[in-house]
Amino acid sequence: MSILSPAPRRPIRELPDALISQIAAGEVVERPASVVRELLDNALDAGAAQITVRLAAGGVRAIVVEDDGAGIPADELPLALRRHATSKIDSLAELEQVGTMGFRGEALAAIGSVAELSITSRTADDAHARRIDARTGELSPAARATGTTVEVRELFFSTPARRKFLKTDATELGHCLEAVRRHALVHPEVGFAVWHEGRLVEQLRPAAAEQRLRDVLGADFIAASRPVEVQVGPLVIRGRVGLPEAARARADLQYAYVNGRHVRDRLIGHGVRSAYEDVLHGTRQPSYVLRIDIAPDRVDVNVHPTKIEVRFRDSREVHQAVRRAVEQALALSRTADVPADVSAEPLGTAPTPMSVWRPTPPIQGSLVLQHAAALHAREMPPDWPRSPSAAPVVDTAPAPADDWPLGRALAQLGGLYVLAENRHGLVIVDMHAAHERIVYEQLKARLGDGQGERTIDSQPLLIPATFSATPTEVAAAEAHATTLARLGLDVAPLSPGVLAVRAVPAALRDADAVALARSVLGELSEHEASALVQRAHDEILSTMACHGAVRANRRLTLEEMNALLRDMERTERADLCNHGRPTWRQVTIKELDTLFLRGR
Repeated sequence: MSILSPAPRRPIRELPDALISQIAAGEVVERPASVVRELLDNALDAGAAQITVRLAAGGVRAIVVEDDGAGIPADELPLALRRHATSKIDSLAELEQVGTMGFRGEALAAIGSVAELSITSRTADDAHARRIDARTGELSPAARATGTTVEVRELFFSTPARRKFLKTDATELGHCLEAVRRHALVHPEVGFAVWHEGRLVEQLRPAAAEQRLRDVLGADFIAASRPVEVQVGPLVIRGRVGLPEAARARADLQYAYVNGRHVRDRLIGHGVRSAYEDVLHGTRQPSYVLRIDIAPDRVDVNVHPTKIEVRFRDSREVHQAVRRAVEQALALSRTADVPADVSAEPLGTAPTPMSVWRPTPPIQGSLVLQHAAALHAREMPPDWPRSPSAAPVVDTAPAPADDWPLGRALAQLGGLYVLAENRHGLVIVDMHAAHERIVYEQLKARLGDGQGERTIDSQPLLIPATFSATPTEVAAAEAHATTLARLGLDVAPLSPGVLAVRAVPAALRDADAVALARSVLGELSEHEASALVQRAHDEILSTMACHGAVRANRRLTLEEMNALLRDMERTERADLCNHGRPTWRQVTIKELDTLFLRGR
């Protein structure tokens, strides 16, 4: 008989309790780390200050979790092993206001159906501890201090087929350690210790929040990240986000929490990623630890058996809040010697009153363009866009170089780089990448977020620039005439197969009008059916900025170089171009001394 042939019909009947529990276990218990996660949730809910995890064979042969929490009264131990028995909730109203890590009452029953399980517990009022065996239900006296010990042995012994899907002991141990670290990050006040085969492999002592971050993720993460703390409406978002240049090849350093619960939420992940869109290079992944605190009735944690997913009442609100919080943290350039607009709040502490999120101030008119127009009009490179400002600003009394984070320009190298000297040593600037970021931020500030009606000022061309267009380009010009007008472009059909560019953005008046129009039309065609309006909006502005930035192999005067440096210091995200590549690098005196073997 073919394996695809229908099986003979069977009568409908109730499943036995043991099989029901094993089916439920398949949803809750995926591997040893799943057991560790559930038992840590219970220990934290019990108010534990110290939790010890003991493992054998990566948790397959044994998982023992000890805590010094409140303990379980002896008469409640048998009930704790039953399905859907819990002390966390007792009504639908409480289900909609869950404030504990666990609440389903499934974990212990599910674990007991696929492993040997016993619980030893003692409350502060008990004369001694009691131990219960999940298999037999036998309750016996035991010795231990106040708290609970849960022993899980021979995981999946009753379902050997599932045991075959487990990886090596080392791999399973790694997953168990990760489960502990996820809890430890938001509970710095709790100590954690992990033993494997009798050897201590992880110990995290109670510490301040930032020290716990350092202990778990390393000093490199702290050094290459920025604090986040904002309140946007009913949401409080705090934590740290990694700098774009510290992005990783894998998404292995991304932690998101909702009301203290670790979650894998695509909405939050997309909100974070969208904040990095114009500063992250290629497919690199940002690193972050973010905690979102929100009223319990605005989030549903009862949407996944393992509680790893949540559903927000207003998903757009959360997405926008996460994006804005991360954007604000990343906005400050390292070229500026000013503190960030947000201060670090210890992750894992209770929310405190704070200022409501404020949008970053608009970018000022480009001092690069103003200086260049005022001081060196005759020597201006032909493709350097001139400032639309009515009155150019001339700095007749420059400040001392020590007051400039990027220092004083010295020379131009290879038509690509500006060399400058600051208090730390040598600064090397990619002039095209830096100017591209400056123009891009100006365009964004003038046009807004792509959702309103603001437009970029346009400059009519004395003689329209015409070019032979593809049918796709003609269709895009006709379909997106309104969008083109908002972008400061006037592109219209002149005859079949020919388009005419009649106006360009005023800030890009010296750019190649045809090349600019073709690039923007290409972007509009690509994003025509896209729902990612903001992404398309930013990519179009990025394309325009690239065409407006100063080109390589253009000789600049020292005044123009200094103007570029000053403008970088005033521009948000000036450390990276809008493609995510660095715009400048610092070489310290110490590094130069090492290079030339000085002091040896």
